Amino acid sequence: MLFSSYIYILLFLPVVVTGYFVLNRYRLILAGRAWLVLASLFFYSFGNPAYLPLLVASILFNYGLGTALKKGKQASPQRGGLLSPKVMLLFGITVNLALLGYFKYADFFISNFSALTGHEFNLLHLMLPLAISFFTFQQIAYLLDCRSLETKEYDFLNYCLFVSFFPQLLAGPIVRHRETMPQFTRLRNALPNWRNIAHGITIFFLGLFKKVIIADTFAVWADAGFDQLPALNFTQAWTVSLSYTLQLYYDFSGYTDMAIGSALLFNIRLPINFYSPYKALDIRDFWRRWHMTLSRWLRDYVYIPLGGSRQGTVRTCVNLFITFLLCGLWHGSGWTFVLWGAMHGAAVVINRLWQKLGFRLPSLPAWLLTFLFLNCSWVFFRAATFADAFKVIKGMLGLNGLVLPEMVRLPLGVLTPFGVRFEDDILAALNGDKLNMMVLVIFGLGAALWRNSLQMAEKMKPDARWALFVVFIAIYGLLGVSRISEFIYFQF
Repeated sequence: MLFSSYIYILLFLPVVVTGYFVLNRYRLILAGRAWLVLASLFFYSFGNPAYLPLLVASILFNYGLGTALKKGKQASPQRGGLLSPKVMLLFGITVNLALLGYFKYADFFISNFSALTGHEFNLLHLMLPLAISFFTFQQIAYLLDCRSLETKEYDFLNYCLFVSFFPQLLAGPIVRHRETMPQFTRLRNALPNWRNIAHGITIFFLGLFKKVIIADTFAVWADAGFDQLPALNFTQAWTVSLSYTLQLYYDFSGYTDMAIGSALLFNIRLPINFYSPYKALDIRDFWRRWHMTLSRWLRDYVYIPLGGSRQGTVRTCVNLFITFLLCGLWHGSGWTFVLWGAMHGAAVVINRLWQKLGFRLPSLPAWLLTFLFLNCSWVFFRAATFADAFKVIKGMLGLNGLVLPEMVRLPLGVLTPFGVRFEDDILAALNGDKLNMMVLVIFGLGAALWRNSLQMAEKMKPDARWALFVVFIAIYGLLGVSRISEFIYFQF
């Protein structure tokens, strides 16, 4: 079930919210939590229940192992043998990663092994279970925290909610147990909070607007360039790359807004996942703003265990590069994702060395350099193959012709002797027109200059102007639901 669907917005969400607070009103608190768990499992299995048993089995396995880890660590921290906390933790992480690897990477490894050996092995053609990357990472973090005794005693119902709570189940944010599990047991959260409901509705419909009106518009141009055209000229290539850069941001941050807004209706505060990432002045700043809960997970459970920055500059750089390489592989089973991760790992290392030497660029050049790097790296993130990626990069470099829109002939006509051409309807092949440029500029500047959704929601006061604004974006967003499409991060 998609957040950006009529059945979710007009039926599922209102029914679940109403049922939850009705049960709580009659002091049926446990029944209210059970209602949320059942609703979340229904949400996960809607349309394709085949992988519901996988989610349930993962919850049962990790809860049981986490409980055993805590008891074993408390009873005999130094105990050895097969039932030692260390062995149990290793076993739990191995099972979780093996499950993720089987469904997500089996065909990737089989195809690469076939290429290396020259023998053709049959692919499994497994369908990727929804949210497996997210609930796997979330539960690995839980096991690691159980091992270090950072978790409290939570009952099974609360753990089920921690993993399956539908607003954050499919694509995050990746939450920590201490962020959400205590909120489910807080008695004041069992009753409606009208301020939270007002903010939740505002954030939700801002996210819906970003997804169906902005991101899905950019998707038309990006898809045409990456998947349909055999070659791109200069203007087309930059339009395609910028369209995907903005589509990805508005799509994923729109999803996160809808997740945070939905959770607020239940008085549950999910962690911020995006904080104006295209305002970043360097690549490290970008990763402090983009997919923040994944960045935090990688820092706490990959980078720091590798040694972090405690073992000298060379080892720090190696640790950073490995972390981002794994980040790329987590995003998808393809060499384009590995290269994307390597690009970001190299950029973070270069940035760290640059700052260590005391160099610093002025704000505008720093922002421009960062954004150009991000825009180029997203090409490899989006492309299905290296050929598709290089097709776009080749066009961006002008190797297929320096063709500009006719509208800029007057100021740039002096470039004609240097091989620059000017054409009308240059974007027709992308299913676009002259408005493409205006839309790219408006929402590109919006991503770089405007307040983000959470800042806008916090500034709003529940008055007539606020109500009119929310009604406007809600109606506009609901009208756009008719051209429904999945969120980009569902494929990860």
